[in-house]
Amino acid sequence: MSLSIHHAFLPHTDAEASLAFYRDALGLEVHNDVGHEQMRWITVGPPGGTGTSIVLHPPAVDPTISDEERRVVLDLIAKGTFTALTLASDDLDADFARIEATGAEVVQEPTDQDYGVRDCAFRDPAGNLVRINQA
Repeated sequence: MSLSIHHAFLPHTDAEASLAFYRDALGLEVHNDVGHEQMRWITVGPPGGTGTSIVLHPPAVDPTISDEERRVVLDLIAKGTFTALTLASDDLDADFARIEATGAEVVQEPTDQDYGVRDCAFRDPAGNLVRINQA
């Protein structure tokens, strides 16, 4: 197969808070940071620029959506039900402790799940659920 995943998109509601979480707490590298007026797109990914990147983007900026649709999207993001991201870690407990120490919102401490995965979960500043699985 010649296809691979290049970018995945997650909404942000505060660019600086998202940078603090994805760059400083999670340790991802900023690959691109561009803006237009009050909007800002930030691309982060593994250090060295390899692998899939995450594009943190302003939500609901499409001019074709209504104010009501925009409100619904922002409400779903804030509840943590709009989208999610799953990352992998070679040392889940150490990464959990490091991320928790930054003040990130913990949703679930490292847990051995009944379905065979050991994982933990945080919420990013916008409310997106970020799960981390033991690799």
